[in-house]
Amino acid sequence: MNAMADREVTLLKGNEAIAHAAIRCGVDGYFGYPITPQSEVIETLALEKPWETTGMVVLQAESEVASINMVYGAAAAGKRAMTSSSSPGVALMQEGIAYMAGAELPGVIVNVQRGGPGLGTIQPSQSDYFQATRGGGNGDYYIIVLAPNSVQEMADFVDLAFNLAFKYRIPAMILSDGVIGQMMEKVVLPPFKPRRTDDEIMKECPWATFGRIGGRKPNIITSLELQPEAMELRNIHLQEKYAAIREAEVRYETQQCEDADYLIVAFGSAARIAQKAIEIARAQGVRVGLFRPITLWPFPSSQVAAVAKGKKGILVAEINAGQMVEDVRLAINGNVRVEYFGRLGGIVPEPDEIVNALMSKLM
Repeated sequence: MNAMADREVTLLKGNEAIAHAAIRCGVDGYFGYPITPQSEVIETLALEKPWETTGMVVLQAESEVASINMVYGAAAAGKRAMTSSSSPGVALMQEGIAYMAGAELPGVIVNVQRGGPGLGTIQPSQSDYFQATRGGGNGDYYIIVLAPNSVQEMADFVDLAFNLAFKYRIPAMILSDGVIGQMMEKVVLPPFKPRRTDDEIMKECPWATFGRIGGRKPNIITSLELQPEAMELRNIHLQEKYAAIREAEVRYETQQCEDADYLIVAFGSAARIAQKAIEIARAQGVRVGLFRPITLWPFPSSQVAAVAKGKKGILVAEINAGQMVEDVRLAINGNVRVEYFGRLGGIVPEPDEIVNALMSKLM
């Protein structure tokens, strides 16, 4: 049954859906700073005034650096806290994200990507793939990265990101882009989830520090370790956790791959464009399928390799200079030819461009 058939349907921008989902998913605090093309997140929260209904704190911080450190502090108390920004703002957050990873604190960061490097453009891009999946801060760490390709997934991934973040005590990022953030679609919002009491938080989050409430001594929340032997053990523990996430939390989607001779691999808004490209190619007699990674980290390496087996070629379509294509090539390991196509500077490719690239590069 269609999920929209028996539930209330509303029309929202992707950024607005993030805000409404945050209110409904029991988020305790949002700390952010406006930047195009994601400003509607905090604007919607300001209009909805959830502090009057759910008790959710909404604060426009003085900077992106302050925002992520507020998320760090709230997470240290076991709260469900989040922030959102666009590419240059998320670049400023990298130190705080690395601190959270080192301290094993859960939190959610939404990145509505725009073109770069530097201030770049306010137009859509997917050029933060490396920043998100390689750990843009210092040290050996990863964060969970979810890539929505619809307004519905923007709403759905808020709760999913928090669930994964708290399950593994790790920051999670929703890596969107200006297309998904600004487009309007029908969306079913999640049901309201009650915020947890302090007693529930103390039970569910053994790391949480509340001062000396009820005689409980405060925990020390830090990523600092002065003894190299102890720091090595901490890093080994993190790597074991990352291995467990790779094993259990890979998510992806395939379309029309069973009879396909060629494969397009794309995420986010590029995957939506690739869907139309596949329709055009099949109308011309070229059998093409789509592999869409949903978790960019952990990347579905073995899964894309399995789907690609026996195919004549793979085109990786991205709105960047070629970033995810490196992960695809590592996964395929030379068994199938892999080519890249993309547009830069905030230019969103047309479906026909992807079809032409497929035919010129692989056929």
